[in-house]
Amino acid sequence: MSTIRLLGAFVGLIVFACGTAWSQPYPSKPVRVVVVFPPGGATDVTARFVFQKMSEQLNQQFPIDNRAGAAGMIGAEIVAKSPPDGYTLMVYSQTFLANAHLYKKMAYDPLKDFIGITPVARLVGMLAVHPSMPVRTTQDFIALAKARPGDILYGSAGIGAFQHLSMSSFANITGLKMTHVPFKGGAPAVLAMMGGEVHAILTPIAELYPFLKSGRLRPIAVSSATRTTQFPDIPAIAETVKDFDFVSWFAIFAPAGTPKPVIDKLNAELKKAVADPDVAAKLSAQTLDPMYATPEDFTKMLKADYDRLEQVVKLSGARIE
Repeated sequence: MSTIRLLGAFVGLIVFACGTAWSQPYPSKPVRVVVVFPPGGATDVTARFVFQKMSEQLNQQFPIDNRAGAAGMIGAEIVAKSPPDGYTLMVYSQTFLANAHLYKKMAYDPLKDFIGITPVARLVGMLAVHPSMPVRTTQDFIALAKARPGDILYGSAGIGAFQHLSMSSFANITGLKMTHVPFKGGAPAVLAMMGGEVHAILTPIAELYPFLKSGRLRPIAVSSATRTTQFPDIPAIAETVKDFDFVSWFAIFAPAGTPKPVIDKLNAELKKAVADPDVAAKLSAQTLDPMYATPEDFTKMLKADYDRLEQVVKLSGARIE
């Protein structure tokens, strides 16, 4: 065989090999999933349920990498700077958008530096009080707070956290004056309320769930527009306060620039994962509702939530330098 023919065969082999590598179906290697909060929390648990199923569906590993700190912003910065190839994903809550209005400086733009793939779970809050409080309904709570302006202390996981913004929104709509007491996390805030350090809290149901049958707190109402399937006997705040609806979500994001075919494949597989009966049951047991949207619809939802949270944060008066 001539040198030219040998060279041609060699080049052809290289082209074939490269073409085969380039045409490998996604994902062809493990996909890193950055969870921006610590292990054991609702965000982390949700990610593990969903991506365990994704691993089964795609026969590929989706290792969870917890990168907590600065209300999730440390993990988000890592993902924003990762290659946009579909091999680094992020799991975050609605705090992702609220932070943009709370912090003066951020290392990324939540709407420009990421692609929202889909929300995977809806998170609902519950208003609860210390048993010594002479209230059993939302109407009772409003009446007492109006009779004692500034006297009712409510706990939160920190400035700008779900507990703070949800209760601040509730107070602004109803014209109440209450005193915010931030703690270092949702669990400490709930324990403080049960211990009588604060009078009330409006926190994700998952934070209250272990204590709802103990008698150490009194559930009043849920923060969604309608009652929850897990607690159908507990009314919605909206049954007393018209149009009140304060919920959050856990969602999956990729760095901006990630190819659309990759985003579409992840979206389709995540849709299957959250619809799986076992995953749905596990989420429901954590008082979370499976959730899904197309990337296009989720983009619209993110913009709407971003604008809504701007007003919520502004009315709360919260600001972190």
